[in-house]
Amino acid sequence: MANNGSGSSLGPGGLDLTNTFFKPILNSDPPIPSNRCTKVSVIGVGNVGMAIAQTILTQDIADEIALVDSKPDKLRGEMLDLQHAAAFLPRTRITASVDYAVTAGSDLCIVTAGARQNPGESRLNLLQRNVALFRHIIPPLAKSSPDAILLIVSNPVDVLTYVAWKLSGFPVNRVLGSGTNLDSSRFRFLIADHIDVNAQDVQAFIVGEHGDSSVALWSSISVGGIPVLSFLEKQQIAYEKQTLEDIHQTVVGSAYEVISLKGYTSWAIGYSVANLAYTILRDQRKIHPVTVLARGFYGIEGGDVFLSLPALLGRNGVVAVTNVHMTDEESEKLQKSAKTILEMQSQLGL
Repeated sequence: MANNGSGSSLGPGGLDLTNTFFKPILNSDPPIPSNRCTKVSVIGVGNVGMAIAQTILTQDIADEIALVDSKPDKLRGEMLDLQHAAAFLPRTRITASVDYAVTAGSDLCIVTAGARQNPGESRLNLLQRNVALFRHIIPPLAKSSPDAILLIVSNPVDVLTYVAWKLSGFPVNRVLGSGTNLDSSRFRFLIADHIDVNAQDVQAFIVGEHGDSSVALWSSISVGGIPVLSFLEKQQIAYEKQTLEDIHQTVVGSAYEVISLKGYTSWAIGYSVANLAYTILRDQRKIHPVTVLARGFYGIEGGDVFLSLPALLGRNGVVAVTNVHMTDEESEKLQKSAKTILEMQSQLGL
């Protein structure tokens, strides 16, 4: 008897839905055979790096976690602190070193190292300080784990993901940034809070720059499968466009507010990045708004620019970019966001 497994087509001879919904990543590597032991390296053991490591540990995502930092005493202290919790956690080997050799054989390398964002400081102002740092991080990381996927979290994440791609020499599908994955979570929370539903029932994306020129895709927002704006229009329910813009601006300012109150962000980005790690390492084929090479998508041209787009992620990194509906206004804002990032990249000389 023939195996009638699920596929990507509908009907006899079928309609290929995969090519309809997604646009494939060109010049990508073939899928990497999964290893029995899954290893994750976290570069930088500051507040963000440790929040990510702790969340990955509690969610049983990796068999081994390697920590790297330039401060040996703090590094050893963080390693011991995690190791002492072994009785309460899934069995995971935890190592640490200032030497990147400890990352050898990693499946996923998460880079969080960078200058801390100060209260009121734009993410883009961090650029020059962090590019110099990446020149000392990415080449040895790529040498130690040539088959790894690089996940960049350091800010400004869009430009630094481009820098990591250039310095590593990796194919584009194996270099991505955390991008607007967290921004979109904040966006979903605010929408859910307005209409009193669970945020998991809200599908909404923030795309573009992880920062001031990000774009809220209001036209594609749905709650419980119901397109929100088109539903309101059909029901002749009036809504203020300024209210929508206010929600977006609240998202943009969320990180700044947290930084002004506690000095840094950590837990939300920790959960966000651990969620990305789970999707990638477990080959979940989920869609996340993350920083990817955007040239050729949604009319974005002018150079190799990295910014956030809804992307299908799996064990090989970025599998495809989702063909999400955008209005002309949203597309124009996205292209403007791309130009903002390209202007920053042009100053790097890479």
